[in-house]
Amino acid sequence: MTVCIAGAGIGGLTAALSLHQVGIDVQIYEAVKEIRPLGVGINLLPQAVRELDDLGLLPALERAGIATGRLCYFSKHGREIWCEPRGRAAGYSWPQISIHRGLLQSLLLHGVKDRIGAEQIVTGTAMRRWSAAPNGVIVEFRDRTEDEEFDFPLDFSCFVAADGIHSQGRKRLFPGEGPPLWNGSILWRGVTRAKPFLDGATMAQIGHSRQKFVTYPIIACDDGTQIINWVAELKFETSREWNREDWNREGRLEDFLPAFADWRFDWLDVPGLIEAADSVFEYPMVDRNPLPHWTHGAMTLLGDAAHPMYPIGSNGASQAILDARVLAREMAWSGETADALSAYEKERRPATAAIVEANRKNGPDEVLDIVADRAPNGFNDLSDVISTEELEEVASRYKALAGFSIEAINAAPPIVPDSVKA
Repeated sequence: MTVCIAGAGIGGLTAALSLHQVGIDVQIYEAVKEIRPLGVGINLLPQAVRELDDLGLLPALERAGIATGRLCYFSKHGREIWCEPRGRAAGYSWPQISIHRGLLQSLLLHGVKDRIGAEQIVTGTAMRRWSAAPNGVIVEFRDRTEDEEFDFPLDFSCFVAADGIHSQGRKRLFPGEGPPLWNGSILWRGVTRAKPFLDGATMAQIGHSRQKFVTYPIIACDDGTQIINWVAELKFETSREWNREDWNREGRLEDFLPAFADWRFDWLDVPGLIEAADSVFEYPMVDRNPLPHWTHGAMTLLGDAAHPMYPIGSNGASQAILDARVLAREMAWSGETADALSAYEKERRPATAAIVEANRKNGPDEVLDIVADRAPNGFNDLSDVISTEELEEVASRYKALAGFSIEAINAAPPIVPDSVKA
């Protein structure tokens, strides 16, 4: 039989490619009628890039994105707090790649069409409900491509709900969960074509959790400029009304630009970068509480459907990719069975829950708040504010929790062993 995947995002498409790699038939159903390259920049950590490399996608990734060489934290006055190498510059065998989310999704989508077949992706078809069946699971869909919508059920060996933060699969498992949880922060996101800043391969995080600006390049242009991704973040009271998360909602400069008007440094013009963007998107910082279980018989959750998390530490897309690879390995070992899904959850659910909780505490960005609280008016000598040992301890703690160990990643084989590949 066939594994059903609901959702043609990064997690769902990676799962399809990974299951195909181990000889398992898949069918993808996507609710939107046309899959378009939405979003702005994201980061892929070396452990996720390693898995995409095992799928043969590394050359295309490197052409499409930029290898991040450094992660640097700066005060709201533009003063350096902490810099560390990233990706190959840090000693990993694989790069950390900054890339446009839409380009990554398109790359994965073309991979599915080329290797599995375009007919295995059905768009305009939303999952409505699922139920257990003697030999697997019955998934009921609503076809939205016709003038009149209609429902139809199909039989599958397993069902993987990779349908995002508003997952219908998750809603069926936990009908009383309610909407995503907002922490009070609003993100305004955009991309701007500009001259490179610093060394042209740095991710910069500036400010503190109440007012932050994050920026990094995602595309190198032929004329020496770059497409630079940026995120402006402001924190409000959680009683404030907020818009439902939607990557397509346009933001207004007047809502956030004044707060960053004087953030002009000798190495970066923040308001200039914001004003030069073609468009701006508004998105609340939301997540959901970790779940007690993802799996119900022959059905499970994957990616944002399973563990939506704050965009801190470059973990969102990377964790969805790791989910997909572990799922494929377990199905290769145990077949398209409930046992395989249980084994997948046993490995991935605790790991991702720990990252969700750590990101709520600001993850590695904690150093920005420490410095802002201790030196609100700036500093002349950073060592008067925070020691190198304390900075290293914050960075190391998050790396250990999120599985960043250079030695462990370099030494470990791909998640899907060669012995089970078709």
